[in-house]
Amino acid sequence: MRIDVLTLFPEMCEGVFGTSILGKARDKGIVSLNAVNFRDFSGNKHNTVDDTPYGGGGGMVLKPDPIFAAVEHLLSPLPAEEAVKPRIILMCPQGKTYTQKIAEELAQEQHLIFICGHYEGYDERIREHLVTDELSIGDYVLTGGELPAMTVIDSIVRLQPGALGNETSAVSDSFSTGLLEYPHYTRPAEFRGWKVPDMLLSGHHANIDVWRREQALQRTLERRPDLLETAELTPKDKQILERLKGSSS
Repeated sequence: MRIDVLTLFPEMCEGVFGTSILGKARDKGIVSLNAVNFRDFSGNKHNTVDDTPYGGGGGMVLKPDPIFAAVEHLLSPLPAEEAVKPRIILMCPQGKTYTQKIAEELAQEQHLIFICGHYEGYDERIREHLVTDELSIGDYVLTGGELPAMTVIDSIVRLQPGALGNETSAVSDSFSTGLLEYPHYTRPAEFRGWKVPDMLLSGHHANIDVWRREQALQRTLERRPDLLETAELTPKDKQILERLKGSSS
């Protein structure tokens, strides 16, 4: 997989690209991570990438020409008929709220390009004629799109085969199953008087799986009941939920 990030602050991205799971995945050749300063494509002697908005108003707006030129540069090494058409993702508060389902979808792509803006906003022609997706990581405003893009990229890269040491980790994570994840414990079996549940020490893996599923259902019911509306639930899950709801009433 190849991921390019168009940004005015490539150093912000490189710090993330070189560490933890992303750094290891990059070193293994699982993913190519590249930060591109689109100021280099401004086409003017002052390297200007923004301008005042037509019609007046506060703030500055990112110009379309540097963004288009940067994307076209990234796509230029191969003839058009041989190039894999990338998903071009605009990080902005107006975009679709990012979810694990979208992460799993984007993880199947061969090439992603993220556009990270600053200032007041983007020239609308970038939205209309260049990007394929607009994403938001939540209903709040940040200084720029770099941190949201790094969040999205991290969630995508960890889904790539070989990126995680334990391939089952991504499968059982919160939201991957439609539910919040069950609680985890490790050594020591007792810490300051707090004990690990006996079930986890039993060695009976089938019963442990049942316990974990029930814990995930209970945690989701208590903390994010909205997820249960779209989660894929078995008849047994529904029975457990009815019991849990009855015990809490």
